[in-house]
Amino acid sequence: MNSADKKKLKAQAHPLKPVILIGQAGLSDAVLNEIELALDAHELIKVKIRAERADRQQISEKICASTGADLVQTIGQIIVIYRANPDQ
Repeated sequence: MNSADKKKLKAQAHPLKPVILIGQAGLSDAVLNEIELALDAHELIKVKIRAERADRQQISEKICASTGADLVQTIGQIIVIYRANPDQ
């Protein structure tokens, strides 16, 4: 993904609200399944991660590795991820 694509996706993600909230329990298989479903439905989603900075970094990397999504942007506790839907 090049910088022009990221810029377009950031602009599209700006008005979105977080679809997934990751709380004290952390990243579980159930949460990963919900992220998969949200990516299939929307392609571009926001995820709010309620954890310390180092933990947020690890969780976001694990989400991207597990789902095959690209990390578009990180702002505080919110990450924006994108995965193209092959059916569309």
